[in-house]
Amino acid sequence: MKRRAFLSAGAALGVAPVLGMTGLENNFGQPAPQARQQYFEWITYQLPLGNRQRLLSQYYRDVAIPALNRAGINNIGVFNIRHGHGVNNTALHVIIPHPTLESIETVNDKLLDDRSFVQAGANVLNSGLSEMAFVSMEKTIMKAFTHLPEMQIPTQKRENRARIFQVRVYEAPSLTASKRKVEMFNEGGEIAIFKKTGLQPIFFGETIAGSMMPNLVYMLAFDDFEEMGKAWDTFRVDPDWVKLRDDPYYEETVSRINDWIWTPTAFSQI
Repeated sequence: MKRRAFLSAGAALGVAPVLGMTGLENNFGQPAPQARQQYFEWITYQLPLGNRQRLLSQYYRDVAIPALNRAGINNIGVFNIRHGHGVNNTALHVIIPHPTLESIETVNDKLLDDRSFVQAGANVLNSGLSEMAFVSMEKTIMKAFTHLPEMQIPTQKRENRARIFQVRVYEAPSLTASKRKVEMFNEGGEIAIFKKTGLQPIFFGETIAGSMMPNLVYMLAFDDFEEMGKAWDTFRVDPDWVKLRDDPYYEETVSRINDWIWTPTAFSQI
């Protein structure tokens, strides 16, 4: 059964559609990838005011990232906010890719079994009320899309060049609408159109735990704001996108878009 028919039937019966079905083709005639999908942990830290703001960045640079790498978890991104609606400039954002959901569940225990990590990170791990490295933290867990199953390293990072990241959260009016929007990116071919028009994807994730649900999240990389504007202008008039956008099957899949621009810290691995 084609995914579109399956989702339509599921919506009519009140059944939540299932992603990751095999044997499907997108609008570009390509079969759905079978690679194992990563999970993404997005941690937002609200930082204290004053000199203690630097403690968490130092902790990730010198302690957490090396320990995560020793545990086999790589390509960790650490970011500050450059621009966005409702910007809180005292926030630090961390994106950690995991091979499995179990990895997210067990990573903290593994780190705490690492004596070097515990000793080096003592000032953050054991901080008291007057020495808190962060005020609070919020975590979002996402599963990678089938058509971009793993986090991508941006060209700018590989070439050691400056870069900015656009992070977008697409909220949906219902579960079935959110599933259709995910399908639009996968089998519908929107990810492929992104790549064709110069929008460089880093990851696409369907949120399975977090706020503003149901939603999906994606991150794009650009040299600067000028390149970002040109790429979006190219995308908006691309005939494949116009055709996909006007497909009535994908109408009313997004209720609100949240948009931020992030800049990587000097030690970010993304």
